[in-house]
Amino acid sequence: MQKSIRNVAAYCFAILLLTFGFVRRARKRVFREKLILSIFFHDPSRHLFLSCIKWLQRNGFYFISLQELQQFALGEISLPEGAVLLTVDDGWRNNLDNIVDVADDLHVPVTIFVSTDPIEHGGGYWWSYVSKAKKLGISQWAVEALKKQNNDYRIKMLSTIRSCIFLEREAMTKDELISISDSKYITIGSHSVSHPILPQCTEEVALYEISESKKKLEQWLRKRVTSFSYPNGDYSKREVELIKESNFEFAFTGSPGYLTKDSLNEMFEIPRFEMLESASFIENICRMTGVWFINKHPN
Repeated sequence: MQKSIRNVAAYCFAILLLTFGFVRRARKRVFREKLILSIFFHDPSRHLFLSCIKWLQRNGFYFISLQELQQFALGEISLPEGAVLLTVDDGWRNNLDNIVDVADDLHVPVTIFVSTDPIEHGGGYWWSYVSKAKKLGISQWAVEALKKQNNDYRIKMLSTIRSCIFLEREAMTKDELISISDSKYITIGSHSVSHPILPQCTEEVALYEISESKKKLEQWLRKRVTSFSYPNGDYSKREVELIKESNFEFAFTGSPGYLTKDSLNEMFEIPRFEMLESASFIENICRMTGVWFINKHPN
């Protein structure tokens, strides 16, 4: 019920933003100031992802790859007005049909950040176990609350929960990952080994999560992996230094913001606008254009 109330309130707010021209003015600003929209998804339906792509195309936006973003940051190329960078977090198996197929069909570059452990071992993502355990009354822990605990305690709770619950595979397999990495429109990046909250980890564990994921992906894919996305968008100065130490060239946050050439001077704290699978398409239009984050909105 709470989620439904939130979505109704958010839908009404998004309608107001659209009706009163906030989206239109944001689009004009993006083109006028040559801002870059940095947009990320997790596990969208094919309909949502395709709808977002079609809306952006109808409104004159141009999709760029991670390589083009780097070349732009280095001053090697200029970008057209209305540039959009698409990224996806986690490596959900549904991404194969709902994102990769669409990207290939429409020739749209997408970077997918994957956590290696769910790909290698199957089962569910750790938060899926926590959510199901709470729903079944096995545990009282909520996902957001467990994220705030130190990593050793989180792992201890997860071990207990996993012993009681079975989940089907949620991540793509290693063979599927290798296959999509051959697409000219798909770039694979790292999202850690097990998707912990890095600032809640010891430095030793955080370094392992960052560097080992890069090592495994490069072994599997037989190509360099240069980009990283902070799990849950959480990071501190320590994680930035560990990313650099692990020889990544980019790192993406979950903090909302437009990209400019000046903001790309720091390539290890790249902002992104988050899309919500549970939200209305109108809300996601407001999210894509940045309007949702600039204006006060329902929580």
